[in-house]
Order: sequence, then structure tokens, then C-alpha cells
Amino acid sequence: MKLVVGLGNPGRRYAGTRHNVGFRVVERFAERNRLAFTSRKFDGRFGRGDVGGIEVGILEPETFMNLSGESVAAALRYLPVEDWKQDLLVVSDDVDLPFGKLRMRPGGGAGGHNGLRSLIDHLGGDGFARLRFGVGRPAGPVDTAGFVLAGFSDGEQKQLGARLDEAADAIEAWLFDGVQKAMNRVNRDSKPARQEDAAS
Repeated sequence: MKLVVGLGNPGRRYAGTRHNVGFRVVERFAERNRLAFTSRKFDGRFGRGDVGGIEVGILEPETFMNLSGESVAAALRYLPVEDWKQDLLVVSDDVDLPFGKLRMRPGGGAGGHNGLRSLIDHLGGDGFARLRFGVGRPAGPVDTAGFVLAGFSDGEQKQLGARLDEAADAIEAWLFDGVQKAMNRVNRDSKPARQEDAAS
């Protein structure tokens, strides 16, 4: 089994925020592949199904971002995931990438992201694949925490659907081609949104 995890915070208050774009990406991937979150387990929303002959689990931890690793570790203890270093993909927001830019990596540090830090702590290593979705940085003296917990701008909202589709494409590339081929394609082809459109 492959496990795809989106990072975010539970509840309606956070649903449309930049910090929850990991949830949005996994939901778009699930929708395209007729997967559904059918149960609440592992301290999160969980579903499983077949995608092109591969058994896939989808998980949205509901522990709040800083404790995401608890949910993922619980899922990995129970599910038939042979090797999380090969079979786990985590989707998160990233303020160091411009809005709409995607970046895939086979491992690495948390990069200041508390959700990724929690996963590294609970899994005992950082060798899992991750797909980062750029949300940009605030212009001017705006607190970064407040920025990621706010919604997208009107201009970003107009482009968000297409960007979510690109991110779902990236998950499918990882699923069928493995992290190295997917990474090469995603990191080469992904372009940030046009700034004049995103800012409007």
C-alpha cells in the first residue's frame, strides 16, 4: 500500500487557509481517482481504494498541524505499508516557494514547517517523500503565522483550481513512476503563478 498524507488543521475555521492547502491537494487527488474519506481513524480522516491497480490510502490528520506525526505514525503501525521511505508521500504548504510553485523531494529537513517536524520526530527519520505547495510570503510587515492561517487572495483563488490539479498530477506521477522520476518532472515543469494575477 501507498499512503498519501495531506497536512492541515481540522475544523471549518481553518478550511480555506493557506496552511490547509495540503488537505486541498489530497482531496483533489481523491476526487479525481474516486477515492473517499470513509472513516475516522488514526486521529484523522482516512480512506483507501485502488488507483490504477495500486492500493492507496489517503489520510488527513485531525490532531492539528503540530501533532501530525502522531496520526501518521499510528496509520503506519496498522496499515500494510511495506516501507514508509518508499511508500509515503506527505503534502504540505511552503512559504519559501511562490504561490502555485510545486517542489517534490525524497526527504530532507522540516524547513521550519511544524507538521513536517512532527512527522520526522514520530517516524524517527526524514526519509519520506514530500510534495510542497508554494503559498508565498506576505508582503510588508505581516506575521508569517497569521499569513498562513489566512485565506488566499482573490487572485490566488482564481488560479487555485488549476494549481491543485497540477499537484494531483504530481501525486499520480509519484504513485506510478516513483519519487525520482516524479521529482525530476515536477521540479522541472512547475512554474509559479503570474504575480500580477495572484496579487489581484
